Amino acid sequence: MHEALLWEPEGERIHCLLCPHDCRIAEGARGICGVRENRSGRLHALTYGLVSSVAADPIEKKPVFHYRPGTFALSLGSVGCSMRCGHCQNWRISRARPGSDDGLERLAPERVVPLARESGCAGVAFTYNEPVIWIEYVLDVARACREAGLYTVMVTNGYITTAGLDLIGPYIDVWRVDVKGFNDTTYREFCRARSVHPVLEAAERAKKRWGMHLEVVTNIVPTVNDDDDTLRSIARWIAASLGPLTPWHVTRFFPYLDMAHLPPTPIATLERAIQTGAEEGLCFVYAGNAQVPGGEDTVCPSCGAVAIGRSGYRIIRHETIAGACTACGAALGIIEEAIA
Repeated sequence: MHEALLWEPEGERIHCLLCPHDCRIAEGARGICGVRENRSGRLHALTYGLVSSVAADPIEKKPVFHYRPGTFALSLGSVGCSMRCGHCQNWRISRARPGSDDGLERLAPERVVPLARESGCAGVAFTYNEPVIWIEYVLDVARACREAGLYTVMVTNGYITTAGLDLIGPYIDVWRVDVKGFNDTTYREFCRARSVHPVLEAAERAKKRWGMHLEVVTNIVPTVNDDDDTLRSIARWIAASLGPLTPWHVTRFFPYLDMAHLPPTPIATLERAIQTGAEEGLCFVYAGNAQVPGGEDTVCPSCGAVAIGRSGYRIIRHETIAGACTACGAALGIIEEAIA
């Protein structure tokens, strides 16, 4: 039993203050995420220390391209999610709920740093399912990582309150956020969340208040978020609110789960998104889940040289020094491992 953070009593219910769902949870019930439960008038975090997945992944797999490229992150996931996206590829854990036969294993927070070091990892990523909903564990692990000199990554849908973000803000280095659309209708119908605005506001605060490194992912789904207005609006917001050096990963959708009836994203749509991003002033738009020649390479916007060449999750060319292009010296907004 681990008592949760960020809640208040509200009559006979508990008001959870962690995410914008604003759940009012009755005795014995759980919030929308499925992992925060009212027990005898106290809110408990049911998945604290319980992991469904542990792996040493290239940071490029998150995908994060401009922070410590070429390093590995110990990647941790549990179960549950604050959204219910119809195409979720990790639905077996995102829609799972903790219980007596959940198959979860316990990983104490003090064990994470030694495990990361044993695995040759320079950081820890909270990923696979939505990490915001086990914020108590994230906070304890991230504090330990900060003390040990390991970086931390949140691979998140970004649906978090200001109070939640400010709780972990001092200890998170990278906010890798999904922006799944640019209007509330898409978020209600596609994600079962009320609004996109908390996602955008949290991303901006993560960067401006807490100095996190930001990268944005949009999985482009035919008929859902592939229209010109949506793609241009996302690109324009990134450029204006997060900065033109912020990477935007536009990834290919494949038919899955509740959206198995839709076709895969045409390559031409990814290419259109890349062009749209460039028109809106973004320097780095990457194509993911697709064979687009050069689509994952970091190309210097000043001189056109390939600063980092990638093949899958492997770096096959690395021509930067202190985050700048070696060919012309232009700053690329890449945070690299310090050289001793």
